[in-house]
Amino acid sequence: MLTTAARAKQDHEVMGVISRMFVEMMRTPAGRSLVLDVLPAAFPWARYLPAHEGREFSVDLVGALGAATELDNTAAVAQLITEWRHTAEVHADPELYAALTTDSGEDFGSVLSSELRNRTGH
Repeated sequence: MLTTAARAKQDHEVMGVISRMFVEMMRTPAGRSLVLDVLPAAFPWARYLPAHEGREFSVDLVGALGAATELDNTAAVAQLITEWRHTAEVHADPELYAALTTDSGEDFGSVLSSELRNRTGH
């Protein structure tokens, strides 16, 4: 998709205003409450997050929006939303949640660090 430099600048300015508004809202109890109230409307899957994780998601999202504005790149925001959506999917499925959070009692041995795996080719 092609866009003009003026349009890209305009989009960047809008993103900056929105992120600053959210950052300021998160500074007050009433603002934090409002963000948490509207989160499920904007992200319907967020209703499956436990309350403490919903709060964590809102803080992460506002921080990522601010950083994305500074970098002029929203890829990290999209990744964050994807990760939290997957977390909500786990919470929405009791069987999956149990499978991922229950200790099987089995020890599958040591795990190589990614650096060591890369050096050994495993």
